[in-house]
Amino acid sequence: MAKAAMGVNAREREIGDGKPPVFALGVTHGRVETSGQRSGAVAPMSIQVFLQGKLLGVRGFLSAGQAGLEPAAQERLLAGKSWWVSLLTEILPRALLAEFGLSKILLGSSGGGQFLLVLPQEFEAQADAFLTKAAAGIDGLSHGKLKLVWASTENLGDWTVVRKRLREAMATRRATLAKPGDASWFAPYDAAADHADQTYFQETLGTGLVEQRVVGWSPDTPERILLNEGKYTWTLGPDHEQILLTRHVALSDDGGSPVTATELGRRADGAPVWGVLRGDVDNLDIRFRRLVSIEEHVQLSVLYKQFFAGELEVLCSMPEFWRKVTILYSGGDDFAAYGSWDALLALARELQRLFRRFSEESLKDFPGGEGKTLTMALALADQPEAGLDTVLQESARMLEEAKCVSRDCFALLGRVLEWRQVNGASELKDTMVRVAQEFGGSTQFLRELAAFYREEVFAPVSTPRRKEGELEKPWRLHRRVLRVLPPTRDRELEKLRSTLMVELVGKNASQVKLRPAGRVALEWARLVTQG
Repeated sequence: MAKAAMGVNAREREIGDGKPPVFALGVTHGRVETSGQRSGAVAPMSIQVFLQGKLLGVRGFLSAGQAGLEPAAQERLLAGKSWWVSLLTEILPRALLAEFGLSKILLGSSGGGQFLLVLPQEFEAQADAFLTKAAAGIDGLSHGKLKLVWASTENLGDWTVVRKRLREAMATRRATLAKPGDASWFAPYDAAADHADQTYFQETLGTGLVEQRVVGWSPDTPERILLNEGKYTWTLGPDHEQILLTRHVALSDDGGSPVTATELGRRADGAPVWGVLRGDVDNLDIRFRRLVSIEEHVQLSVLYKQFFAGELEVLCSMPEFWRKVTILYSGGDDFAAYGSWDALLALARELQRLFRRFSEESLKDFPGGEGKTLTMALALADQPEAGLDTVLQESARMLEEAKCVSRDCFALLGRVLEWRQVNGASELKDTMVRVAQEFGGSTQFLRELAAFYREEVFAPVSTPRRKEGELEKPWRLHRRVLRVLPPTRDRELEKLRSTLMVELVGKNASQVKLRPAGRVALEWARLVTQG
């Protein structure tokens, strides 16, 4: 399992050495433990029911309702919405068990927009009524953008069979969200209620949850996360009985208020640019479909959730990140953060390194590469005052495109690179910066090099004799590269010139093809040298 040398948080080491969490064992014993039986005998039960719930429409919900707000208000609203979504699938299943007097051991997995628990069959109808009321409240509070769907099936047969029945039942639920004859779906939302809801997300959660450690739930408002009140309360923290919630926020110099994205951009070393970083585990759905037991399902769910929550908290406590990065959310297999461009680049590389070591140690007993790699995307704001929701949507689009191209890669600065190519781009960036700063080369040559990737000469052409991306009369590019680099007799600079030539266009002057890592290195160097 996770080792101390990995840098993986202690929360992951509590899971054990490859064994399923203890609470998962209660799922397979043909009996449940109610609140009145926790200290005595366990009553037998004929049939157990698995209940799975999911939130749909998260992306559209997070991007809605941002128009007309100041940047700081937009960011607090988005933070409140993100934390609400993260906590809903943690608190709802716990509240359901508490309401029915059932043991907490029946909670299999939670968080990341979904949950899985096991119930006595006689509680199935009550659970359906409970979730129906919560779903109606969630629909109203999100103005129809967020939907809670759920499905249940008997614990009969192998887990692979049970999982298939759950997926089929969930697909049916997702396809029939509206009830026949329910005219309330077409009723307009109340404008006054809209303002109150924004206040709830922006002030109650977006501001109040920054320092609050106790959250609660009440049956009167099942869709709302309450702070330090409610019929049932839980503590936020890393312990087994607590709820994990990553909520690192970069604060002002006096520590009194969160810093806006524009101000985070000003804290960057180099160009005052900010951006949004998103990451997602590759092919995790395939990995879960190959599991053969509920214990493995719960074990992996906990592992992934605790990795992202734990490592992001630890990384953002380090000096190079804590004043430059704000975490929007961390889910069961993904995360999103915004901050200064240089800190996000470093955060992405460090998190990928930790995830690689995590998968090598914790997932070595699972064959195949599914769920063992991480793809990320970094979207930069085109202007300091750009809206956070706009850049967040752009990062989501870039992440989807990167996953379509490959896996285990990073979309940044106009290209999609494999992680090993990112290291090469970093070294080439250092070479360009040295030429610009140490050997008297003006940053003008960086702009002229960047023009090679944007001018018409690089555009794909229609002639079938040429491959896409190759250049017409490529020897001209060699001459132009030499012309923009500063002339010198210095051997070290001459070596750097040769390195730049090879990395950008290759050694063969007759078969030139601009390399994607060179484009990333070039834009990276321009960000570094623009103060």
